[in-house]
Amino acid sequence: MKFNFRKYRIGFFLLTLSFAMSSCNKYLDEKDRSNFVKDNYFTSGSQAQTFVNGIYTQLHLFQNGDAYGESPFITLELFAGHATSLGQSVNNGNVINERTDPVNPGFEDVWANSYNAIANANLALNKIPSINMDPTLKSKLLGEVHFLRAFFYYHLVRLYGDVPLITAPVSVGSPDLYPGRTAADQVYQLIITDLQTAESSSLPETDQTGRVSLGAVRTLLASVYLTTAGYPLQKTANYALAATEAQKVLNDYTLFTNYAYLHDNAHKNQGELIFQGQYLVGVATNAIPQLTLPFNLPVGAYGDHLGAMIPTNAFFNSYEPGDLRVKERQFYFSSYPQYGDTTQTVTFGEHALYKFFHVESALGNGQSDENWTFLRLPEAMLIYAEASNEVNGPTQAAYDQVNKIRARAQLAPLSGLTKDQFREAIWKERYHELAYEDKAYFDIQRTHMIYDVIHNTFGDTFTTPNEQGVTMKQQYLLWPIPQREINTNNKLTQNPGW
Repeated sequence: MKFNFRKYRIGFFLLTLSFAMSSCNKYLDEKDRSNFVKDNYFTSGSQAQTFVNGIYTQLHLFQNGDAYGESPFITLELFAGHATSLGQSVNNGNVINERTDPVNPGFEDVWANSYNAIANANLALNKIPSINMDPTLKSKLLGEVHFLRAFFYYHLVRLYGDVPLITAPVSVGSPDLYPGRTAADQVYQLIITDLQTAESSSLPETDQTGRVSLGAVRTLLASVYLTTAGYPLQKTANYALAATEAQKVLNDYTLFTNYAYLHDNAHKNQGELIFQGQYLVGVATNAIPQLTLPFNLPVGAYGDHLGAMIPTNAFFNSYEPGDLRVKERQFYFSSYPQYGDTTQTVTFGEHALYKFFHVESALGNGQSDENWTFLRLPEAMLIYAEASNEVNGPTQAAYDQVNKIRARAQLAPLSGLTKDQFREAIWKERYHELAYEDKAYFDIQRTHMIYDVIHNTFGDTFTTPNEQGVTMKQQYLLWPIPQREINTNNKLTQNPGW
């Protein structure tokens, strides 16, 4: 069935069927073949493979952006309060100062594209089981799809709270075409079930081609358990489950010996990188470097230097003395040779994110195919340390994980801490190691505490101003339901305060 969405807009794009790409390790190489009739499709293993490949492309939604420097991965960081925007975006400024509204296009993009991915996942889970194909490949593909559906629902439920829970294909006449909201607890139940199903599939332990692995499944499930142990659900028994899942991946990955490997092409999907969104020049590129470089300075072969996400000086200064991560061209940088004349040095006047600087495109033609990292080993290590501390206090095994991260940063090991002190040490390490990787806002949600970098402590989210003088309002723990969705579907209600 074909449907003209330009003529008939449906709130969630639940009927959209988009897929592209083929092959196990180059699924970015094939052209889009989304113009098909679904009833005549799903007849072979190769068709199933190609369709599942296309669901991966929806991961790009977080790096979608525009000429003003607006992008979901940046919006998430601006909400956390430790970055400023030097570019021209009015929306980014409104997010920083908590005066945005439900018509912000970023809120709609994440919602619509996530449900688009979920619609395709639901169709795949409905059709693939009946295909006569290699059973091991079938199990693997279904494992990938269960993970991807869980991944998108996990972002939706954390960002918007109670969201429509759609688990089957929807047609124009379906009662689920315009659904109401489902309690967050039920959404989390589906997420956990999906990930448990994926964990029992024939997925490989690790993967260096960009596809889902058991390591990705277990790390995401550990994150889900950690989140549900905190606010708003406060299922504290899930701390133990988080520690158990995280522990399973600790020996399957290795920390890089060079921070530059986090953002170069040679080390994509390797080492400590558990799950990334894939990019390839000529097929799918992104503007990550342009968005995170200082505004209008000639650094690299880019047409734009947008300054959309620049760390605050106060956050940069919150790292411990001697921390390797804040030395020049580690996680941050403050100068670089001028593009076109390397005898000249461009001094920024602030600390930009070298963590996202892509040397290949900067020295090349400005086309970036830098991967975006969703999950990496240090997050699993810190989940294990935090969750096990909540269950048993600071054990030697928990110390070992955080101290490996600190040793790489050339910092002294932690020791002799109380349970409360260790908890805050882990939170701080998450802020510093996972900086600007879209983790801080979700940490604020689940802990109701923010990192007060000026005083180097943690304070209540709703009474402690950040370094920009903004104190988070209760309403900003969730994003608003996009106004266009509410206008389209009268079963949807708005989040408090919006």
